[in-house]
Amino acid sequence: MERKEIESKVKAFLIDDLEVDEEKIFPEAKLKDDVGIDSLDFVDIVVIVEKNFGFKIKPEEMAGVVTLDDFYAYIEGKVNAK
Repeated sequence: MERKEIESKVKAFLIDDLEVDEEKIFPEAKLKDDVGIDSLDFVDIVVIVEKNFGFKIKPEEMAGVVTLDDFYAYIEGKVNAK
């Protein structure tokens, strides 16, 4: 799966499912500080990622994921490793 497709899917679920304002979605945005993702949102993200990308997020793997760009790279690595 290409990076642009991953970015598009992530943007869509952030806007549609988590009601994030579109202007808050840019690669350097910090998930917690800029996008506003909290622990309850993260539970939803785990379910959404599994449905859209076909893998389960392991919390320990998310330790270094700070920005949306980190998140895209994490998903890209998992999806393309299959």
